[in-house]
Amino acid sequence: MKKNKVLGFSNHSRKHKYKYLLLENGFSKNDLDVGSRILKSGNITMNKETRRFEQVFAKKLNVKYAVMTNSGSSSNLLSTFAACNPLRKNRFKRGDEALVPALCWPTSLWPLYQAGLKINFVDINPTTLNINADELISKINKKTKVITLVNVLGISSDNKKIKNYAKKKNIIIIEDNCEGLGAKLNNKYLGTFGDFGTFSFFYSHQITSGEGGMVVCHNKEDYELLISLRSHGWSRSNNKSQYIKIAKRYPKLDPRYIFLNQGFNLRPTDIQAAIGLNQFKRLNSFIKIRKYNRQKIITSLKQDIRWKNQFQFVEIPNNINPSFMGLPILLNKKMNKEMKMKLLSYLELKGIETRPILTGNFLNQPSIKIFGLNKKKLKFKRAQLVEDLGFLIGLHTKKIKQKYLNLIKNSLFQIDNIYNQNK
Repeated sequence: MKKNKVLGFSNHSRKHKYKYLLLENGFSKNDLDVGSRILKSGNITMNKETRRFEQVFAKKLNVKYAVMTNSGSSSNLLSTFAACNPLRKNRFKRGDEALVPALCWPTSLWPLYQAGLKINFVDINPTTLNINADELISKINKKTKVITLVNVLGISSDNKKIKNYAKKKNIIIIEDNCEGLGAKLNNKYLGTFGDFGTFSFFYSHQITSGEGGMVVCHNKEDYELLISLRSHGWSRSNNKSQYIKIAKRYPKLDPRYIFLNQGFNLRPTDIQAAIGLNQFKRLNSFIKIRKYNRQKIITSLKQDIRWKNQFQFVEIPNNINPSFMGLPILLNKKMNKEMKMKLLSYLELKGIETRPILTGNFLNQPSIKIFGLNKKKLKFKRAQLVEDLGFLIGLHTKKIKQKYLNLIKNSLFQIDNIYNQNK
């Protein structure tokens, strides 16, 4: 890997390079033992462990159905193509329009475009990193058929208000909760407000199975679509009674190989499911510790004699019980992107792993230009502010040690020297 001149990335392993990673060690010995047990059994592909995880997940979130996938991105893809499927009564069609936050992940957006939707972007609130409900509602027009809600880093907008309005207009909501597993709005789990809710179990997220994801939905129609589309459009994915009915309907076909629909192969393995379920049992503990670590870092900074409001932290709405996977930080508005990049280079040099807040303003990405998604060259100033001044550091699932608090605090305050040098 070539060295990145800006942030000093090298080909050394992350664990050797960093003293403070996004996640210190995602798997316990027990997690690995559980995965090893499945591997040694030889029953690796999607089977009983996957179904067990789906059932436990649905019960915990108080939804009717959950369908596991091989990633959160696949969950978004699956939800999108279920939402426009000819077998769905309320569906969107090619040429309809979708609203998407300007601060998003690529796969919050691209499945919608791939399904033929016109994308309209909505700016965000930099104090919460999420869209403003009233602003999003004001963007809805007669052509709007889909809203993608991206719950950024463990909190959300007023999804209930958006849901209630969308229901009146017969608009489909895909709630991308890949970064918010376990968070609640008005005591209801995020990811359960939309027609579909998506989750990710990538390495640094609230729980991890290395890769893996989940989709939740509320009715049998959507569930049947999801499990069929997940596996090639195969009828074999459906329950036994449904399978028998389908076989009788198509007597000339081999009942083992009847394809009712279009489809993908987005299936997880039972190894992923077993590890994911094992971690899911510890979700509440992870949430509690990450909240503790977040507050510990922020308090440590604010109680330091060097504190001069150099940094801003996300404001958590009163009706949200958050679930953090990282600590987003924004520099004071008197600073600029060049100063931020110098600080990130310094943090990397000191062994603190960093990431952008999602991708920043996604309208700046070259893929947007390739596919002509911003021909009017609209500006999204608040998403741009997050890109220019924001970044992310990790929140671990073990209580933070004082040596790491000191490392983070002393490294972040290097911004004073950077600022003075750039006056």
